[in-house]
Amino acid sequence: MTHTRQMLEAAPRPSLFDQDQLARCIDACFDCAQACTACADACLGEASVAELVRCIAVNDVCADVCATTGRTLSRRTAEQEPLLGTLIAACSEACKSCAEECERHADMHHHCRVCAEACRECEQRCRELIAA
Repeated sequence: MTHTRQMLEAAPRPSLFDQDQLARCIDACFDCAQACTACADACLGEASVAELVRCIAVNDVCADVCATTGRTLSRRTAEQEPLLGTLIAACSEACKSCAEECERHADMHHHCRVCAEACRECEQRCRELIAA
């Protein structure tokens, strides 16, 4: 359970975005950041860690971008539409790249499969928010 929707509704200013889509995107960003962080950590514990160096690096970048996007979208008092659009698009691209990398390892590593799913979800939510 998250409090995202309640916090958006409690903000003193209306958002530039649809409340439901914004809440789903914020939640997906934070979920993806957690999945990527956990996946990178799990990769470090694998016997084949040398084969997962790129996956770890891409996971770390995606986690940072998603966390930053989720935090920035949560700030409502000074929304800057052009900046937000660029950030959301960057998050979508980071998620796409991470999902593609994790999908390469998904048959061998369950954590990569789960991470790829979280990345695809966040990528989709970001694209929906941009299109709205």
